[in-house]
Amino acid sequence: MTVLYEDNHLIIVNKTTSEIVQGDKTGDTPLSEILKLWLKEKYGKPGNVFVGVTHRLDRPVSGLVIFAKTSKALTRMNEMFRNNEVKKKYWAIVKNRPPKDSDEITHYIVRNEKINKSIAWDRMKPNAKEAVLAYRIVAHSDKYYLLEIDLKTGRHHQIRCQLSKIGCPIKGDLKYGAERSNPDGGISLHARHIKFIHPVSKVEIDITAPVPDNNLWKTFEKLAGSFSE
Repeated sequence: MTVLYEDNHLIIVNKTTSEIVQGDKTGDTPLSEILKLWLKEKYGKPGNVFVGVTHRLDRPVSGLVIFAKTSKALTRMNEMFRNNEVKKKYWAIVKNRPPKDSDEITHYIVRNEKINKSIAWDRMKPNAKEAVLAYRIVAHSDKYYLLEIDLKTGRHHQIRCQLSKIGCPIKGDLKYGAERSNPDGGISLHARHIKFIHPVSKVEIDITAPVPDNNLWKTFEKLAGSFSE
């Protein structure tokens, strides 16, 4: 975890693939609790510290996570996420080239809670939710493609599920069709960029998260810059 932004109401971190946003059945200490201790030590607070979870990021995914430091900010950020007022872009590394260089794709996702997996369908099914994302190829190497994902809806495992559906499972994502796991146990999906209007100060917050510290990600970060020039 690296703190990228902090003010009186919000704290934004760049999480690693090994960290969890909030407690789960593993019993591992979640970021929400780690941040409470971090803030308590930083400011020497004698009492309890408030840290609220405004949204979630799957454990094997790295990148930006927003936490609230006040109940006011938590309530407003939760509402902003529900209303799609927080613009998020992800980077994903895939082995297979997508059908098009850029496209907006729509599927209908059904979540299976027993196996913690979602299935994408081309047509509406019972209990399905519409899932929409746009992607574009921003760089490629001899073996892999870097996709930038503009998430239009927020469904369970949406990016992982939809990319797998079009034949482009994310590198390391065994659950959705990748051939092998990544050395760190994570998947090559990174919450790269986030932009929104601050719920209290009303200023624009625009944050980009550095990519994970490995050679493939670093190479793609450089290539993406040259592709956009």
